[in-house]
Parts: sequence; C-alpha cells; structure tokens
Amino acid sequence: MPRFAILSHDHPFPHWDFLIEQPDACRTWRLLKLPNCSSEVPAEPLADHRLMYLDYEGPVSGNRGTVTAWDRGSFEWLVDLPSQIQVTLQGNRLNGVATVIQCGQGWSWTFCPEPG
Repeated sequence: MPRFAILSHDHPFPHWDFLIEQPDACRTWRLLKLPNCSSEVPAEPLADHRLMYLDYEGPVSGNRGTVTAWDRGSFEWLVDLPSQIQVTLQGNRLNGVATVIQCGQGWSWTFCPEPG
C-alpha cells in the first residue's frame, strides 16, 4: 500500500505538511491548522516533495526549519482528480477518510474518522 505522512513543520511559520506517496515523489499540501476531524482546515498545494520525507525527521536543507512526524501510515485511493483527492488513511493517529479539495481559489482539508 502507498504511504502518507503528516509532518509538523516550523518554517516559515508553524504548519503541517500532508504528503501522499506517488511513484516518484510525494504530492504535498500545507495544512494551516492541526489536521483533525473537528473542522475544515485551510490547505495550500506545494511542489512535490522527495519520497525520503515519508520517513524523515530533522532539519530541512536551506535553513527551512525542522520537520517532525505528527502521523504516518498507509492509504488507499478513493478519488484522484486535479481539484480533489480523497483517501482512506490508516495511520498512528488518523484512521478514516481525508479529503483535499479545491474551493474557488483556495483548498481545504477535511477528515472523517472511521466509526468506532
């Protein structure tokens, strides 16, 4: 199964990076609030990240702060469109359906936990 990671990143301001594994790189979004199930989280698409970030914690090159793992695990695709992705996450913290969708000029993240 492909992997995902959510990294806490302190540069240029505190945020979380949501990475989903592709064959050659990770599709990545910056989440502007803690990714949880209680509210919609503003998101920003970022350039693809190297696959090594799925397992990495530590300083980021170019004085771009430090990343630490907030959650990691595997995922299954539900929807893969240019303006929306939806995946089922099986992580250490998050288990359920995550959706990243483009809304007008912006993007948002939502999460619906598995029942039980």
